[in-house]
Amino acid sequence: MEMLKETYTIALPIVLTAFMGYIVWLLKNQKSDRDANSRGTMLLLRVQLIEYHDKYMALKEIPSYAYQNFMEMYNAYHALGGNGMVTKMKHEIEELHLKQKERI
Repeated sequence: MEMLKETYTIALPIVLTAFMGYIVWLLKNQKSDRDANSRGTMLLLRVQLIEYHDKYMALKEIPSYAYQNFMEMYNAYHALGGNGMVTKMKHEIEELHLKQKERI
């Protein structure tokens, strides 16, 4: 019985240390995956924001729904860490005239 208790006393810290190491490894991998997903999302938003910008700057006006979509995408893009040239595009979009719905 004494030998079983000694084995347990020696083995338990080793097993717990290995288990904790495994947990830390899993958490690091999850963070890496989240970072990659966030970066990918940010890049997809950038592409869409650039497309909106180019389209509506050429038209020199923007419908209200497109303006709202642009602003919501920009806010998500900015929250993910994006900035720079897209902020300049946001200011240009803000200066466009909102297109009014035509009355029938």
